[in-house]
Amino acid sequence: MRPTTLDEVIGQTQLLGDTEILRRIVKQKEPVSLILWGPPGTGKTTLARIIAREVNAEFIELSAVTSGKKDVERVVEHAKQNWNLQLRTILFVDEIHRFNKAQQDAFLPHVESGLITLIGATTENPSFEVITPLLSRTRVLVLQPLSKDEIINILKRALKQLKKTKEVTTKALDYLAELSGGDARVALGNLELALSFDEKVTPDIVKAAAQKKVPGYDKKGDMHYNVISAFIKSMRGSNVEAALYYLSRMIDAGEDPKFIARRMIIFASEDIGLAGNGALSLATATFQAVERVGMPESSYILYHCATALARSPKSREVTDLMHEAQTLARQYPDAEVPLHLRNAPTKLMKNLGYAKNYKWEADFKHDQGFLPEEIKRR
Repeated sequence: MRPTTLDEVIGQTQLLGDTEILRRIVKQKEPVSLILWGPPGTGKTTLARIIAREVNAEFIELSAVTSGKKDVERVVEHAKQNWNLQLRTILFVDEIHRFNKAQQDAFLPHVESGLITLIGATTENPSFEVITPLLSRTRVLVLQPLSKDEIINILKRALKQLKKTKEVTTKALDYLAELSGGDARVALGNLELALSFDEKVTPDIVKAAAQKKVPGYDKKGDMHYNVISAFIKSMRGSNVEAALYYLSRMIDAGEDPKFIARRMIIFASEDIGLAGNGALSLATATFQAVERVGMPESSYILYHCATALARSPKSREVTDLMHEAQTLARQYPDAEVPLHLRNAPTKLMKNLGYAKNYKWEADFKHDQGFLPEEIKRR
């Protein structure tokens, strides 16, 4: 079912429109080194193959999981032979983020000279996983998860090609699309298995074939950070429903409950602060309870705390005051502590003005204030 031309590709209209970059590359037949960043099953390999075919270049594919520096060197030697034959070489590196710095460095001179057109595919943020010199020599294109309607269109096209359109109900197609998580491979794999049961494919058959939806969540990947970010921002916006939705996604994906609890402790001071001093105690107690109780029962505690934090009044006063104080401390790291605020354990110190006119009284406010002179003048 892999498309062979850009017109056959379903989805990624932000890259494939008449005036968009991939359409221009193919039209001008001038390949450009690219990093294709997006979730699995969104067409990264397909687009790389189409580009190579359309610009009449040899397509060489490596997987960063199984290939090393020597494999890259062999490709370079082959590319030199192609160069002498006036044939372009496109090197496609799947999961390029798995290559270490030395392996990525091996591409640099050959990408820069134009000997190789590099197309890398990654599911991880290239800003963190691809070395800066290589990033500066490539264009990063972001692929989006396929929409439900796009997945359904892909499934319909497969059924039409197989001449099995009538063997799958509309509701089953809908369910297959929902289970896919925007991944065309997952959708087609589930369809293939459901059809192998040799009976009308209904949602129940799909459920039996797919078993369950696997969350598209990697505890060390982008989704991990995206979901926790959305969780925090939802609590900050006092949206209980959204906060608990993202919390549920993290728990279902097997996220460490202590990681979630730690983030809620930070949130309690950073975003609630003085508007609800009890929030910090609740969040800290949540962490302790999660440690002692364990999952799955800790879910009650996490949902309790997240709901309370989302509903709590919010204040950034503590955060703002902290940033202001940090700025002052960095600007005046060596400012002299005023004499009247220093302790005076000896007679000499008293004679020098240490602790002068200071009184040990509750809420005592000294006439000369509490900040160093240069900061007061500022």
